[in-house]
Amino acid sequence: MKAAAFDYVKAKNLVEAIALLSEHGEDARLIAGGQTLLATLNLRLSEPSILIDITAVSELKGISVQGNMLRIGALVTHTEIEGSDLIAQHAPLLTEAAPHIAHRAIRNLGTWGGSLAYGDPAAEWPACSLALDAIMVIQGPGGIRKVSANDFFIDLYTTTLQADEILVASEIPLASSNQSHSFQELARRHGDYAAVGLAAVIRKEKGKVQTCRLAFFSVAAIPTMATKAQAFLEGKSIDAALIQQAVKLAREEIETLADITNSQETKTHLLGVLLERALTKMMP
Repeated sequence: MKAAAFDYVKAKNLVEAIALLSEHGEDARLIAGGQTLLATLNLRLSEPSILIDITAVSELKGISVQGNMLRIGALVTHTEIEGSDLIAQHAPLLTEAAPHIAHRAIRNLGTWGGSLAYGDPAAEWPACSLALDAIMVIQGPGGIRKVSANDFFIDLYTTTLQADEILVASEIPLASSNQSHSFQELARRHGDYAAVGLAAVIRKEKGKVQTCRLAFFSVAAIPTMATKAQAFLEGKSIDAALIQQAVKLAREEIETLADITNSQETKTHLLGVLLERALTKMMP
């Protein structure tokens, strides 16, 4: 199947891109890496009347430290994240997660912002953004607004982005010296979508969990936090008995959804397996 006919324009800057979105509304789609959009176009799951190419928009590029935050531009590719010294130093969870994303050819083109804006519940970056307590920087005709990752993903393939808005960047608190992380993913083959995945970040103080963020992906319609397990772990020292109780709480709390290869029961079992692995890795 071939894509339906559409017009194409390459925006020179962010202001022009937003103006084009405002003009065309729901009939427009942004294209950068195109690793998701091109597939949906060819399957006619998406039939925009115009594609707005944003690859030349400099405001959407780059990785930098700004104050106590790490800023990742929306056009930064998966490969750039994988190889970035700044990412490795200040958000090492992303360095660990990046090789799990599809295959090298896709990582070379696919972008951080594209993954987040698409909101695929089986993708790695949305869950990582939750685990890292990221803030989404969004710009539209009315200016800039910032949205916590906790509030950004609202339903299957649905985010808080409006039709005339662009995800400009994400801001992530710099990793502290007392922070540990674990990224876990189970897939049939490397590069396949995950059956279940987990992005976990823990901060400890004097051997006890100070804060804990456990973000599962490919288990529900959106990336999902194990809030009861998090609350249970905070203020305690991690040991084997504590891990088993946290696993039990996570399995009880998260209502998993079956997919074409894995039942609801399988996913519920596997999320506990991954949580046990992650917490064991992060034990003192």
